[in-house]
Amino acid sequence: MRTEIKSSCLKRLKRIEGQIRGLAGMVEEDRYCIDIVTQIAAARAALRRVEEEVLRDHVAHCVEHAISSGDKAEQRRKISELMDVISRAER
Repeated sequence: MRTEIKSSCLKRLKRIEGQIRGLAGMVEEDRYCIDIVTQIAAARAALRRVEEEVLRDHVAHCVEHAISSGDKAEQRRKISELMDVISRAER
């Protein structure tokens, strides 16, 4: 993972970690259910953005390297791996 992407992802994940702690506090305090669900949706959206950033970096670095290497087996592996992870992410 490129340094700037790693830094960006870590920053986002620490923010998400704070959101999750806030959610736990909301549950402990018996806050209004809709407010909790709204915050859960925000945390999920933030995680999706991190996931997208990591995937973009993977394509720009690992998949691109496999393509430029000319190694057909490695290209197939990387494409298959990418398709598998995209399928899982959609569930």
